[in-house]
Amino acid sequence: MSALALAAVAGLPAAPAIPLPGLPPFNTGIGNIGAWNLGIGNIGDLNLGSGNTGSWNLGDGNFGNANLGSGNTMGNANLGFGNEGFFNFGAGNQGNTNLGFGNEGNLNLGLGNSGDGNFGLANIGDGNFGSGNIGNTNFGSGNLGLLNVGSGNNGLSNVGFGNLGDNNLGFGNNGNNNIGFGLTGNNQIGIGALNSGVGNIGFGNSGNNNIGFFNSGSNNIGFFNSGDNNFGFENAGNTNTGFWNAGNGNTGFGNSGLQNTGFGNQGLQNTGFGNAGSQNTGFGNGGSQNTGFGNGGDQNTGFGNAGEDNTGWGNSGITNTGGFNSGGLNTGFGSSVTQVGPNSGFGNTGTGHSGFNNSGDFGSGFGNLGNSSSGFFNSGNTVSGFQNTGNTVSGFQNSGNTTSGFLIAGNTTSGVANSGDDSSGGFNTANNQSGFFDV
Repeated sequence: MSALALAAVAGLPAAPAIPLPGLPPFNTGIGNIGAWNLGIGNIGDLNLGSGNTGSWNLGDGNFGNANLGSGNTMGNANLGFGNEGFFNFGAGNQGNTNLGFGNEGNLNLGLGNSGDGNFGLANIGDGNFGSGNIGNTNFGSGNLGLLNVGSGNNGLSNVGFGNLGDNNLGFGNNGNNNIGFGLTGNNQIGIGALNSGVGNIGFGNSGNNNIGFFNSGSNNIGFFNSGDNNFGFENAGNTNTGFWNAGNGNTGFGNSGLQNTGFGNQGLQNTGFGNAGSQNTGFGNGGSQNTGFGNGGDQNTGFGNAGEDNTGWGNSGITNTGGFNSGGLNTGFGSSVTQVGPNSGFGNTGTGHSGFNNSGDFGSGFGNLGNSSSGFFNSGNTVSGFQNTGNTVSGFQNSGNTTSGFLIAGNTTSGVANSGDDSSGGFNTANNQSGFFDV
C-alpha cells in the first residue's frame, strides 16, 4: 500500500511524494512499508526513525507527517514528545502552535494552559499573561475574571492585588470603582481597614476567613488567592495546595486541570508534569491513562507511543509490546502490519511469526518469505532449513517440492543434488532412482 493510501485510511493529510531523481524506491532497515525510510517498522515515506505512521518524520512512534520527536499523534510538524495537533514545540500539548508542556488550545506559551493565546502557567481562558488566571486577557497571576492587571483579583478590570469586584485600583478592595486599599463598597477613594472581608488575618484580604495577604477568595491560607479553600499563593481555582493553580483539587503548581499532583498539568488526575491528557503518570503525555512520558496515544506504558494500548516505546500502532511497531498485536520490534495472529520477534511484516524479518505468515527463524516456515531465507511454504525455494521442504537450498536434503531440484526426492523426481540418493538426474549419479 502506498503512503498516500495509508494516510487516507488513517484519516491524515497525506504528505506529497517526493521523487528522488535516479533512485528507485527503497528502504533501509527492517519492517518498513513505503519508500526511502531509514529505520524500523515505518509506514509511509521518507521517515528517519522507527515505528512512524506517516511521512517525513524524524524520531520514533509518530502518527502524522513532518514530526520531529517521538509519540506525536494526529498532526503534523510537531517538535517534541506526545503532542497532539500541528506545529507544537514541547511535550504533551493538545492543539496547534503551542510552545511548552501540557497546553490545551492554540498559540500558548508555557505550561498547563487551557485556552488560546496564553503566556505563562496554568491559565484557563484566552489571552492571559501570567500564571494561574481563570478568564480572559488578564495580566498577572491568580486572577479570576477579565481584564485584570495584578494578582489575586476576582472580577473585571481591576488593577492591583486582592480586589473583589470590578474596576478597582489598589489593594484588597471589596466592591466596584474604588481607588485605594481595604475599601468596602462602591465608588470610594481612600484607605479602609486592613482587610475588607470578615474573619481575615493578615493584610489586604477582600474575601472571608483568609490567613495571609491580598486574598480575594475565602478560606485561603497564603497570598493572592482568588479562589476558595486554597493553601499557597496565586491560586485562582479552588481547594488547591501550591501556587498558580487555576484548576481545582490540585497539589503542586501551574495546574489548570483537576485533581492533579505535580505541575503544568492541564488534564485530570495526572501525576507528574506537562500532561495535557488525563489519568497519566509521568510527563509530557498528550493522551490519557499513560504511564511514562511523551505518549500521544492512550493507555500506553513507556514513552513516545503515538498509538494505543502499547507497552514499550516508539509504537504508533495498537496493542504492541516492544518498540517501533507501527502495526498492531505485535510483540517485539519494528513490525509494520496489524496481525491476525500476534507476531513476536523483530521486523516481521507477516502474521503469526516468531523470529526476525519474516514477511510470510506463521514463520519462525530469519528472513523467511514463505508461509509456515522455520529456518533462514526460505521463500517456499511449509519449509524448514536454509534458502529453500520449494514447498514442503526440509534441508538446504532445495528448489523442488516435497523434498528433504541438499541442493535438490526434483520433486518428492530426498538426498543430495538430485534433479530427477521420486528419487533418493545423490546426484541423480533421472526419475525414480535410488543411488548415486544415475542419469
